Amino acid sequence: MTMHYRLHSRRALLGAAAALIAAAGSAQMAFAADKLVVGALRFTSHSAGFVALEKGYFKQEGLDVEFRFFQAAAPTAVAVAAGDADFAIAGITGGFINLAGKGAIRAVGGVLHESTGVDGMALLASKKAYEAGLTKPAHLKGKSLALTQFGSTFHYMGAVTAEKFGFSIKDIRLRPLQKVGAMIGALKSGQVDAMFMVPHIAKPLARGGAAKIVGWLRDWHPDYQITALITSTRNIEKRRGLVEKFLRAYARGIADFNRVMLDQKKDPAAVEAMVKTIHKYVYTSRPYAKAARSIKAGAMYLNPGASIDVASVKRQLKWNQSQGFVKKDITLEQVVDTSFVKTN
Repeated sequence: MTMHYRLHSRRALLGAAAALIAAAGSAQMAFAADKLVVGALRFTSHSAGFVALEKGYFKQEGLDVEFRFFQAAAPTAVAVAAGDADFAIAGITGGFINLAGKGAIRAVGGVLHESTGVDGMALLASKKAYEAGLTKPAHLKGKSLALTQFGSTFHYMGAVTAEKFGFSIKDIRLRPLQKVGAMIGALKSGQVDAMFMVPHIAKPLARGGAAKIVGWLRDWHPDYQITALITSTRNIEKRRGLVEKFLRAYARGIADFNRVMLDQKKDPAAVEAMVKTIHKYVYTSRPYAKAARSIKAGAMYLNPGASIDVASVKRQLKWNQSQGFVKKDITLEQVVDTSFVKTN
């Protein structure tokens, strides 16, 4: 009787253990279903996501995130629309707005924003152009400006600069070169007179004598939402919980980045640790000692809580419509979903 009871109990325990193992396996399968691909550039300004990944913030939300890197912002939006990426960091470009107008994608949060007192997008003059007199933004009139594409953020920056200093974007000779690397090469060789660029690229170019910084966009256009977090309309409508998880994790990465990198004198040890983390994704081909200075120089203001400046997005939508890059009937509601984060 006792032996029979023991055998029965042992079988029951083994059965329970097997059930737990099966349940754990099911949980792992469910976790694997939340594998996400995020489109990004190897820019310091995209580093909040890298920080969130390395610190386990995505994992804590049950997300398995993989970054896929691009040479320009516009293709990241295309990747999300095509289903090749689940989220991306992208500019409010004509290409993005057109895809949003077709119902494929929307912005759900903000990333990079100009801010008074924080180095953001720099206006660079080539050495040749600087020596010929392009020493301040007003001198951009009649000069050539490198872009990735028409309707890109670089194009918009040129337009608001021209407007601020009393001339038109038509007074600038635009040179669309498709990739950021091609823009840099054209400026260094003197094939173009100027370009706008993030500080982790602009400052080393100026330091090395290949170009001169002749202005900072924040000084004449501080209320500018440069990039946003975008996702598919399908994710918004069918997987809202997943979008919320992603934004929570990303916002934690933004908080860490802003706290450490925007005041680098406060905690040098924390800065060093974060720069080492970012170096896994930015300037990866350079030795750390060489890359660290550029990464530190590239710290830009990121929207706290992944909040989004809707007024700026609206201005960019209207500008793209005025230039004929997007249809005039595309609405702000098609471009940005304001239900996920704070707006300002």
